[in-house]
Amino acid sequence: MKKIVFLFPILVLASCYNAEHNCKDFKTGKFKFETEVNGEKKTTYFERKDDIEIETYEGKTDTATIRWVSDCEYVLQKKHPKNMAEEKAISMKILNTSKDSYTFEFGLVGSEEKQRGTVYKVD
Repeated sequence: MKKIVFLFPILVLASCYNAEHNCKDFKTGKFKFETEVNGEKKTTYFERKDDIEIETYEGKTDTATIRWVSDCEYVLQKKHPKNMAEEKAISMKILNTSKDSYTFEFGLVGSEEKQRGTVYKVD
């Protein structure tokens, strides 16, 4: 019983924690996303303007449309897919934000498999 009484205040405090969600701050601007591919750090730069995103990765530029589902969720669809894999839309969900970055979860629309990453605002 003493353990339950001790855990109750911790649970109450934890439930009061609310991750910052200033998603509107990231609807437009210039950003970068870094990830590791085969042990090598790769950087993607992109610019977002409301319903369009222009991405540059390894010197190649691509454009996608953005459909905002809510302030913190959107779906990306490549405008000029080069293969069937690129034809699939990607669901993006901003989980929390800070002054110049946000953590997000992404995956193919309809798939349960999700990955996480952090995007940094560069401008």
